[in-house]
Amino acid sequence: MDDFDRGLINRLQHGLPLVRHPWEALAQELGTDSNALRARVQALLDDGTLTRFGPMFDIERLGGAFTLAALSVPEERFDAVAAQLDAMPEVAHNYRREHRWNMWFVLGCATPEGIADTIAQIETQTGLPALNLPKEETYHVGLHFPV
Repeated sequence: MDDFDRGLINRLQHGLPLVRHPWEALAQELGTDSNALRARVQALLDDGTLTRFGPMFDIERLGGAFTLAALSVPEERFDAVAAQLDAMPEVAHNYRREHRWNMWFVLGCATPEGIADTIAQIETQTGLPALNLPKEETYHVGLHFPV
């Protein structure tokens, strides 16, 4: 990652300009052209420096809910259970952790009641008890790189 990439990542954490052509405005701000800028973002995604680039919605302000949850999955069932979760539209992502609760996942539902319903569905489908860890407070943490 070079100085431009670090500056780009720092700037993107504050969002795209809210104008008709945001990439052009951002490119002008950063002293490049929009095609090069978009190519840099794609390269950062392709090499794994960025794992995601997209909007962040405050689902609670829209009437929905998020929660972090976990399952303790026997190793021989791990891939099968991961596939079950991946097939559910409410599961934003899931990942392995080195812990007794070895499968962690994020649920996003249209209503707060949907969280309980989805947890119950997961428990029924997998036969495993789920650990529900709802958010208690929101923190916004920025990661900024020295340029």
